[in-house]
Amino acid sequence: MKKLAVFILLIVLIWGGIWISNKWVQTTEYTVASEELPEAFNGSKIVQVSDLHNATFGKNQSSLIEKVEAADPDAIFLTGDLVDSNRYDLEASLVLVDALIEMSSVYFVTGNHEVASNQVEEITDALQQRGVAVLADDSVEWEKDGESIQIAGIDDPLMEPDIHEEETTRQSLDDAQLTDDFTLLLAHRPEHFPIYAEDRVDVVFSGHAHGGQIRIPGIGGLIAPGQGWFPKVTEGIFEIDQSKMVVSRGLGNSTFPVRIFNLPEIVVVTLETE
Repeated sequence: MKKLAVFILLIVLIWGGIWISNKWVQTTEYTVASEELPEAFNGSKIVQVSDLHNATFGKNQSSLIEKVEAADPDAIFLTGDLVDSNRYDLEASLVLVDALIEMSSVYFVTGNHEVASNQVEEITDALQQRGVAVLADDSVEWEKDGESIQIAGIDDPLMEPDIHEEETTRQSLDDAQLTDDFTLLLAHRPEHFPIYAEDRVDVVFSGHAHGGQIRIPGIGGLIAPGQGWFPKVTEGIFEIDQSKMVVSRGLGNSTFPVRIFNLPEIVVVTLETE
């Protein structure tokens, strides 16, 4: 009887750990400082929501919505894989979008799952109807107190499957016609950071790696698409020369159904002048 009780307790603890690793949304805060940032944007907050993959967090996304709202964002970036191509359900993801658009300006770029679903037009039309700025190899100005910075976004390279990813990424950046203004770039894939840095982008926002899916304490992520086993770029801030990249662990799962030691997260980035 005692052994049975221990066994049941062990199962409950394991199940509880898995539930927390997949449903408990963490808010991760970073500060990105640059002497190039216009003074009007000092203290501006950006919330990054990435890789939802049709996951749910509370009834009608209530837990996730509360986390974003608590951050009081000046802008919200959706950095791809809002839907999952293996269980496509756009309406479920739009529940979140409908709440986000009431909080702040929302910007979106495609991830590989939007492309793989073969529903890019349906997805982007639905987002644009709600007032989301869909950035498809282009850019817009964010204006504040008479000053402006540039928000750019590039499509996932899967949009051109017959062309090498690096070539497609460079072409997308060329098509976006980036200016010399301080630039925030939404780009789903972090493994192409060296290419983004070639264009001297100031801050890149990426996801895709899912934090390495399974995180091994003291080591990091186990595997990530585009990076393979023991990937190096799965969460946090990375730098190449003048460029910085913020990588979100994201929220949902795709091919592998669970996260382990890898809480879903939203990222809050505060911009500061140096």
